[in-house]
Amino acid sequence: MAAGCCGVKKQKLSSSPPSGSGGGGGASSSSHCSGESQCRAGELGLGGAGPRLNGLGGLTGGGSGSGCTLSPPQGCGGGGGGISLSPPPSCGVGTLLSTPATATSSSPCSSSAASSLLPGSRKMVVSAEMCCFCFDVLYCHLYGYQQPRTPRFTNEPYPLFVTWKIGRDKRLRGCIGTFSAMNLHSGLREYTLTSALKDSRFPPMTRDELPRLFCSVSLLTNFEDVCDYLDWEVGVHGIRIEFINEKGSKRTATYLPEVAKEQGWDHIQTIDSLLRKGGYKAPITNEFRKTIKLTRYRSEKMTLSYAEYLAHRQHHHFQNGIGHPLPPYNHYS
Repeated sequence: MAAGCCGVKKQKLSSSPPSGSGGGGGASSSSHCSGESQCRAGELGLGGAGPRLNGLGGLTGGGSGSGCTLSPPQGCGGGGGGISLSPPPSCGVGTLLSTPATATSSSPCSSSAASSLLPGSRKMVVSAEMCCFCFDVLYCHLYGYQQPRTPRFTNEPYPLFVTWKIGRDKRLRGCIGTFSAMNLHSGLREYTLTSALKDSRFPPMTRDELPRLFCSVSLLTNFEDVCDYLDWEVGVHGIRIEFINEKGSKRTATYLPEVAKEQGWDHIQTIDSLLRKGGYKAPITNEFRKTIKLTRYRSEKMTLSYAEYLAHRQHHHFQNGIGHPLPPYNHYS
C-alpha cells in the first residue's frame, strides 16, 4: 500500500468538519491516506522498509484524494481501529529520536539543493548523484534495460522520500516515502519505482513523460518528540502527528518541511489541514489540538531535472554502472 506526498494545491482550510466523505485519508480502503505508523516513539527502526507514507499533502490534477498520512504496511491490519492514544506527556524539551550517521556526499552538479539543517552543523548527505540514480532506475524500468549497478554514494540508512514532479509548473506526479530508515541504495531503488508507478493518486508513469520530469530526494533527519503541538518552525521542520479520530482509532499524518511555507500556512492552518488529510472529520477545537502527539524533523533535499540528469550522465556515463544508451534530449513542453 502506497502513499503520495507532494504537489499541494491551495486548500480551503476550516476547523469545521468537511462536507461529504472528506478528501484523502482516514478510511482503511485508501491506499495512500490512512493507517498506523510502525515507528517507535523513541527511536526509528533501522531494518525493513516499514510503512510507506505521504509527506506533502494535496495533489494537483490526479485522483480524488490528497495524500498526507501514513498507510499501513503490506499485510497490516489496515485501519488500526480501537487503538487508544493518550495526550502527550508533559515535558520540557523535545526528545531526540535518532539522527543517522554523517556521510560524505557525492560531488555536486548543476541542480537544486535545499537543507533545513543549521548552517555548518554537518556536511550534506543528499547529493545530485542520488537523483541521477533514481532517474537511472526509472529509465531502465520503462525501457526494459537491466537495472543500474550499485551506486557510489553512501549506503547509510535514512528515512527517505522520492518525489516526482512534471512540466514547467512542476505538478505533482508521484511521491512516496518511509519513516523507517533504509539503506539508501535499496531504499532509493525501491521508492523510485513505488512513487513513479504505484502512487494510487496517479496512473503509472510512461516513457513519454520522462523528458518533463523533476526528481527530488529527501532524507529525513533530527527527529524530535515535542509536547506542544506549536513547537516547530514553518519552513524549517516537517511534522508528523498522531491523533485519535472520532471513532477511537489512531491515525498518523505528515507534511514535509516545505509544505506549510509553500502554502502560506501558519501553525494552526497546517495542523488543521493535516488532521483533515488524516481523515479527522469532527470539528477541530483547541482542546483537541492539545491531544495531538507531534514529532518534528528536518530534511535534506536535492532536486534534479531530466535535462540536468542528462548533462550529468553524459559526463559520467559508464563510471556509474550505466550500461544503457542515454535517451535523446527533448525540450520541455
